[in-house]
Amino acid sequence: MSIYVGNLSYSVTQDDLTQVFEEYGKVKSITLPTDRETGRMRGFAFVELDSSNGEDAAIEALDGAEWMGRDLRVSKARPKEERSERRSFGGGGSRDSFSRGGDRDSFSRGGRRY
Repeated sequence: MSIYVGNLSYSVTQDDLTQVFEEYGKVKSITLPTDRETGRMRGFAFVELDSSNGEDAAIEALDGAEWMGRDLRVSKARPKEERSERRSFGGGGSRDSFSRGGDRDSFSRGGRRY
Protein backbone atom coordinates (compact mmCIF):
# COMPACT_ATOMS: atom_id res chain seq x y z
CA MET A 1 0.00 0.00 0.00
CA SER A 2 1.04 3.58 -0.52
CA ILE A 3 0.05 6.72 1.35
CA TYR A 4 -1.20 9.87 -0.39
CA VAL A 5 -0.02 13.08 1.28
CA GLY A 6 -1.75 16.21 0.01
CA ASN A 7 -1.76 19.95 0.62
CA LEU A 8 2.03 20.00 0.98
CA SER A 9 4.13 23.13 0.92
CA TYR A 10 5.79 23.59 -2.47
CA SER A 11 9.15 23.79 -0.69
CA VAL A 12 8.94 20.32 0.94
CA THR A 13 11.75 17.86 0.17
CA GLN A 14 12.13 14.08 0.30
CA ASP A 15 14.29 14.51 3.40
CA ASP A 16 11.51 16.50 5.12
CA LEU A 17 8.98 13.76 4.41
CA THR A 18 11.39 11.01 5.46
CA GLN A 19 11.92 12.68 8.83
CA VAL A 20 8.17 12.88 9.45
CA PHE A 21 7.24 9.38 8.26
CA GLU A 22 10.18 7.40 9.70
CA GLU A 23 8.53 7.82 13.10
CA TYR A 24 5.94 5.28 11.84
CA GLY A 25 8.32 2.79 10.20
CA LYS A 26 11.08 2.39 7.66
CA VAL A 27 10.41 4.56 4.60
CA LYS A 28 10.65 2.39 1.47
CA SER A 29 9.97 5.11 -1.09
CA ILE A 30 8.81 8.69 -1.56
CA THR A 31 7.49 10.14 -4.82
CA LEU A 32 7.17 13.91 -5.19
CA PRO A 33 5.48 14.58 -8.55
CA THR A 34 6.53 17.76 -10.35
CA ASP A 35 4.90 19.78 -13.10
CA ARG A 36 6.32 18.76 -16.48
CA GLU A 37 6.56 22.31 -17.79
CA THR A 38 7.71 24.28 -14.75
CA GLY A 39 9.50 21.58 -12.74
CA ARG A 40 7.73 22.91 -9.64
CA MET A 41 6.42 20.47 -7.07
CA ARG A 42 2.68 19.80 -7.44
CA GLY A 43 1.83 19.92 -3.72
CA PHE A 44 1.35 16.22 -3.02
CA ALA A 45 3.43 13.09 -2.52
CA PHE A 46 3.22 9.33 -2.19
CA VAL A 47 4.99 7.61 0.69
CA GLU A 48 5.47 3.88 1.13
CA LEU A 49 6.46 2.37 4.49
CA ASP A 50 7.71 -1.15 5.20
CA SER A 51 4.58 -2.17 7.14
CA SER A 52 0.87 -1.60 6.69
CA ASN A 53 0.50 -1.08 10.47
CA GLY A 54 2.95 1.82 10.25
CA GLU A 55 1.09 3.26 7.28
CA ASP A 56 -2.24 3.06 9.12
CA ALA A 57 -0.70 4.75 12.18
CA ALA A 58 0.80 7.52 10.01
CA ILE A 59 -2.55 8.16 8.30
CA GLU A 60 -4.37 8.33 11.63
CA ALA A 61 -1.79 10.63 13.24
CA LEU A 62 -1.04 12.97 10.34
CA ASP A 63 -4.35 13.48 8.51
CA GLY A 64 -5.43 17.03 9.32
CA ALA A 65 -2.22 17.84 11.19
CA GLU A 66 -0.59 21.20 10.55
CA TRP A 67 2.90 20.98 9.05
CA MET A 68 4.95 23.73 7.41
CA GLY A 69 1.96 26.06 7.77
CA ARG A 70 -0.50 23.79 5.95
CA ASP A 71 -3.14 21.26 7.04
CA LEU A 72 -2.07 17.88 5.64
CA ARG A 73 -4.43 15.51 3.87
CA VAL A 74 -3.17 11.97 4.43
CA SER A 75 -4.97 8.84 3.20
CA LYS A 76 -4.46 5.48 1.52
CA ALA A 77 -3.45 6.09 -2.06
CA ARG A 78 -5.89 4.91 -4.71
CA PRO A 79 -4.52 2.82 -7.57
CA LYS A 80 -3.66 4.80 -10.69
CA GLU A 81 -6.45 4.51 -13.24
CA GLU A 82 -5.57 2.91 -16.55
CA ARG A 83 -6.00 5.14 -19.58
CA SER A 84 -7.62 3.17 -22.36
CA GLU A 85 -7.02 5.67 -25.16
CA ARG A 86 -5.20 8.90 -25.72
CA ARG A 87 -7.36 11.94 -25.37
CA SER A 88 -7.30 14.84 -27.72
CA PHE A 89 -7.27 18.22 -26.04
CA GLY A 90 -7.79 20.29 -29.17
CA GLY A 91 -11.00 22.01 -30.23
CA GLY A 92 -14.32 20.39 -29.53
CA GLY A 93 -15.55 22.19 -26.46
CA SER A 94 -18.43 21.14 -24.27
CA ARG A 95 -21.91 22.31 -23.41
CA ASP A 96 -20.50 24.62 -20.73
CA SER A 97 -17.79 26.81 -22.17
CA PHE A 98 -16.26 30.20 -21.65
CA SER A 99 -15.56 32.51 -24.54
CA ARG A 100 -12.70 34.93 -25.08
CA GLY A 101 -14.66 36.58 -27.88
CA GLY A 102 -15.85 40.18 -28.02
CA ASP A 103 -17.60 40.30 -24.63
CA ARG A 104 -14.99 39.20 -22.07
CA ASP A 105 -17.60 38.40 -19.44
CA SER A 106 -19.83 36.16 -21.56
CA PHE A 107 -20.11 32.43 -21.22
CA SER A 108 -22.50 29.72 -22.29
CA ARG A 109 -24.10 26.95 -20.29
CA GLY A 110 -26.36 24.26 -21.72
CA GLY A 111 -26.44 26.00 -25.08
CA ARG A 112 -27.65 29.34 -23.61
CA ARG A 113 -25.46 32.40 -23.93
CA TYR A 114 -25.08 34.68 -20.89
